[in-house]
Amino acid sequence: MRIPLVALAACALRAAHVLGQDVRPGIEVLLSDSLHVLQGKRVGLITNHTGIDRQGRRNVDVLFGAPGVRLVALFGPEHGFAGVVRGGGTIGQAVDSATQLTVHSLYGETRVPTAEMLQDVDVLVYDIQDVGARTYTYEWTMALAAEVAGKAGKQFVVLDRPDPIRADVVGGNVLENRYRSFVGQYDVALRYGLTAGELLRYLVGTGRVKANVTVIPMQGYRRSMWYSDTRLPWVNPSPNIRDEEAELLYPGTVLFEATNLSEGRGTDAPLKQVGALWMTDAPAIARELNGMHLRGLRFESRDVPVASGEKHGGSTIPVVRIHVTDRDAAEPIGAAVFMMRIIRRRHPREFQWQRGAGLERLAGTAELRRVIERGGVSALLEKWRAEAREFQARTKPYWLYR
Repeated sequence: MRIPLVALAACALRAAHVLGQDVRPGIEVLLSDSLHVLQGKRVGLITNHTGIDRQGRRNVDVLFGAPGVRLVALFGPEHGFAGVVRGGGTIGQAVDSATQLTVHSLYGETRVPTAEMLQDVDVLVYDIQDVGARTYTYEWTMALAAEVAGKAGKQFVVLDRPDPIRADVVGGNVLENRYRSFVGQYDVALRYGLTAGELLRYLVGTGRVKANVTVIPMQGYRRSMWYSDTRLPWVNPSPNIRDEEAELLYPGTVLFEATNLSEGRGTDAPLKQVGALWMTDAPAIARELNGMHLRGLRFESRDVPVASGEKHGGSTIPVVRIHVTDRDAAEPIGAAVFMMRIIRRRHPREFQWQRGAGLERLAGTAELRRVIERGGVSALLEKWRAEAREFQARTKPYWLYR
């Protein structure tokens, strides 16, 4: 399926290779060069607190006041329009106080825009900063909404933003379609190495999603950039991802959500440390991991309090904290798998899986459970590296940046 791009694309892509240039997100490029894409149309905006420009202005406000643009509806993903709702929490309809526009929840009773929500909308716009990991739900809100818009004969526009953990690095396995869920809608790599716009171009271009998509690319962006290289203002994409280190570790540590170990939620370093009340041998686990000389990472044992409402809440528990010493060399997914296997081997009785197929949905495969229980981590990770390389090669025709 042909994916139309606005006329500014070529200029934006040429500018994207100028070293040292600040990155302009898609919302700014739209306003300066491509507002005609929305002018004269009724616009629905899928966004949250991350949808800001370099000055910190909300996309809602700048589009609401843009000449010829009629912003008529807002849509919010998981964690809510303001980005403060705990993960998995149900979110209802609200009203944006500044514009008095209705904010429809796409993480409540429905996870896609309904026909009623779209009846007064001509074009749906998506502008959210994600974290570059398949298990995050924002990109699947995008894909599902694009398909709904396509079925309704409406255009879908992505205002592109960076892959914060480098778009030139792909890691982990490719999801098996039997394990599709809202934390993995399509067969993409766990660390997929694409911007949101590129991901949707790939999904549409390969026939996985049927939609009429226009991507407004960034200006000044390069695939090798970390988020901190872009000079864009930092905003926590969700309550427990509070810095770039957490974003990098998340594709690995998120797998511990499928176990009875804490993945650090409710502690001072969510998604950077793993532990449990019974993991009293945390110092030995940290020593064993350090002895493996995993590139770019260092492991430290400590005791941390956990807030009520989380796993082991209200207790102080031993954990192994992961420190990133070289972000370019680190392989956080592999490190998490090794850590999980070591803990399971040391604590076969205490270590438990959460009920259901939670691990299979997060990992996108049944292989991981078998390896954690029986061994064979190195062979599995080598297989995953091959899958990641193949996935990266398949996506290359849909890249917007070098």
